[in-house]
Amino acid sequence: MKKLCVLFPGIGYHCDKPLLYYCARLARSRGYEVRPLKFDGFPTGAKGNDEKMRQAALHALRQSEEQLSAVSFSEYGRVVFIGKSIGTYAALAVNSRLGANACGVLLTPLALTFEHSAAGFIALHGTADPWADTKEIRRLCSERGVPLYTYENADHSLETGDTFSDIKNLSDIMEKCGKIIL
Repeated sequence: MKKLCVLFPGIGYHCDKPLLYYCARLARSRGYEVRPLKFDGFPTGAKGNDEKMRQAALHALRQSEEQLSAVSFSEYGRVVFIGKSIGTYAALAVNSRLGANACGVLLTPLALTFEHSAAGFIALHGTADPWADTKEIRRLCSERGVPLYTYENADHSLETGDTFSDIKNLSDIMEKCGKIIL
């Protein structure tokens, strides 16, 4: 069975940074074809600005659709989407719009991520994330039936600033991702 894993990066969080890098390694080790997307040209000042955040989300969606336009998702027996930040919005929107029938992981989702169905996805969030309010993310995940895993004092990169805590968290994150990347 052919398997596909698509990585949807964030604004400034590309696929070579730890969360997406290790997800890609895990997927490859389990026989997935891995497609890391690349985004550029985002509007500046999106953090805290709803209009610019929406523009950035739509920009990521357009770039995702362009990069995935030649993919026939029906050729794959399993499709996994892994999104980071603004990439979580693009992942769910692409899943809906292109009929990818993917399951996946939402790494540090934004509130606007949940405008699309997240069935079959899990979410991971840091309680010190300045890009997304923890109470709001908990509410949205609860309303939509999305399993949510939180990391105390972790920021938008799911890092706390303490190297050993970050390594333990990364191990836990990869264990959770491994339950999706079968």
